[in-house]
Amino acid sequence: MATYTTEIASDKIVSDNPIHQRLLQAYHEAIPYIKGKVLEPGCGEGRGIALLSPAADEYVALDKIEDVIKELKHKFPSVDFRQAVFPPFHQLEDDYFDTVISFQVIEHIKDDRLFLEEIHRVLKPGGQAIITTPNIKMSLSRNPWHEREYTNKELKDLAGSIFSKVEMKGIAGNEKVMEYHEQNRASVARITRFDIFNLQYHLPNALLRIPYDILNRLNRNNLQKQDEGLVTEIDRTDYYLRDQEEDNLDLFCIVTK
Repeated sequence: MATYTTEIASDKIVSDNPIHQRLLQAYHEAIPYIKGKVLEPGCGEGRGIALLSPAADEYVALDKIEDVIKELKHKFPSVDFRQAVFPPFHQLEDDYFDTVISFQVIEHIKDDRLFLEEIHRVLKPGGQAIITTPNIKMSLSRNPWHEREYTNKELKDLAGSIFSKVEMKGIAGNEKVMEYHEQNRASVARITRFDIFNLQYHLPNALLRIPYDILNRLNRNNLQKQDEGLVTEIDRTDYYLRDQEEDNLDLFCIVTK
């Protein structure tokens, strides 16, 4: 499948490997929560479909990119793929799904409250959703593809105003992962030192997306050249789920209706 931006970390581009493995591990951590009828809004290129769909009685996956949905339909004929722009979730019933998973999606959605309210609406009473999103405290620069990013408290407070129970966990990395993260931090700092007016925090997202993608790809390629062994050797098992900490790389939010 096509990779549209650096926002869609590819399993085929070597320099994307640390990001791909980090995102993949979240799906592995979600396996114990999967049961019954499952909804995945924002399935992207289907990173977790093969892993999670066999554990579900019914699996419905939504994404806005029609070409991706068409290709996934051929690859996973047992999954109900639908092209959709959300929120709201059109044509999805109230109290229908046992589980909702939405990984690295909420930060892209303008009306995040409506998004969570819609997840609440389609879940059965007692149903659970898992939402992952970057931890803003570990972000290295502004991402113009994101509407916003969250702290643990911000996401917990928002979800807690809608759901009966919220449990905050996070995806963390071992020493190998954190070595890569620090190399990445230093590399980003070398690039952003030229932004003396902090334009990345003031310009509209639309103006920043193309230069961000170019510089992000350049940065990942430079990190690969700098330490290819580290970039290629990082595996999903170098990431793990743990309790809420301020330095988790991603927030892993489990909510119950």
